[in-house]
Amino acid sequence: MNLTEKLYRVAAEIYAEHGVNVDVAMKRLDQMPLSINAWQGDDVTGFESTGHALTGGCQVTGNYPGRARDADELRQDLDKALALLPGKAFRVCLQGHEVDRMTPGRDRDAFTLENFTGWLDWAAERRLGMDIAPAYYSHPKLVNGLSLSNPDPDIRRFWIDHGKAIRRIGAAFGRRLGSPAVCNVWVPDGYKDRPVDRRAPRERLLEALDETFAENFPETELLDAVESKLFGIGVESYTVGSNDFYLPYAATRHKLICYDTGHFHPTESIADKLSAICCQQGRILLHISRGVHWDSDHVPLLDDALLDLGREAVRNDNGHNLYFTLDFFDASINRIAAWVVGARNWQKALLVSLLEPAAGLAEAETAGDFTSCLAGLEAQRSLPWGAVWNYYCATRNVPPDDAVLEPIRQYERDVLSRRD
Repeated sequence: MNLTEKLYRVAAEIYAEHGVNVDVAMKRLDQMPLSINAWQGDDVTGFESTGHALTGGCQVTGNYPGRARDADELRQDLDKALALLPGKAFRVCLQGHEVDRMTPGRDRDAFTLENFTGWLDWAAERRLGMDIAPAYYSHPKLVNGLSLSNPDPDIRRFWIDHGKAIRRIGAAFGRRLGSPAVCNVWVPDGYKDRPVDRRAPRERLLEALDETFAENFPETELLDAVESKLFGIGVESYTVGSNDFYLPYAATRHKLICYDTGHFHPTESIADKLSAICCQQGRILLHISRGVHWDSDHVPLLDDALLDLGREAVRNDNGHNLYFTLDFFDASINRIAAWVVGARNWQKALLVSLLEPAAGLAEAETAGDFTSCLAGLEAQRSLPWGAVWNYYCATRNVPPDDAVLEPIRQYERDVLSRRD
């Protein structure tokens, strides 16, 4: 028996004394899907080969070598990252311009599954789920910072057709892979300074969204989500698709509401929102990121905010009504390492929550014994979840945290360093 297993057995005994079965917790973690954000690997540039500049607030800083230059390279990098993650229920989420191949004369409004067949075959071979999101940015038809809310009907038509095309592709993913694709709509629309008319852009967005979602797909194939934002570069004073806009939209149109952990005020708790939504309108798509001052899309740390989000995710995922997708893009560090560190930190947050002796704490709280509840919450911080995590990694045939960087460095030497 090696040291990892010895420590695990001691940890299992300690948790058993608190009424927690660690084997059950690990099996539950195995079945909690996590969608890996493909855009970390190509710096959100996509593969359209048109030279479109990054616009719509999707700015990436850093020039670490080895960015994926096409879909084949991105899939190769994702293979490496996925091989270093414990668990079984992984997915990959694409942005709508991360095409496998371009068709001459075909723009985003006319994309079909033909543009993404390489992705679908790759996912099917690996038994991965696939998600997708329209890309309403980094294109000449994002005019004056407006896409679906643009006053020009021709501009709106282009973006409506793009959203329709991506939804059809997502549904095709779901049919082939036997797992519904989550199609998330986020638009960067807004104004740098205060607009004279705040209502008209939202009325246009409302109408455009309804038309985008007009084609019905069974939920076995496609799940739609809508995502708000507080503000962004170039839209500091007014965001058309605010949380106040999307929350009633999602409720009345039966869509998932997407909460990005960087799209709210830095002191605002996303964890606090989950129960409020889940007890009323149901399902949430969580975009897991780390905001620094505002939505700067950093790799998540295992900090109190992430742990709190993990606890609330576990407590509110009744009937699997929460969906998890990573959302960050950092070009200042090794991109594979960013995926691995970010994904592992979210898995750890979930594991800590699954190991929480919550039943007794809830009973104390219901009885009004807030002293015992506070003491118990603090006491659980020192429970040996790290020993369970290391055993989880070992039994899923991936290296522990202190050994994960060497295979990434070797991949950097063998593969990434050879890219221009």
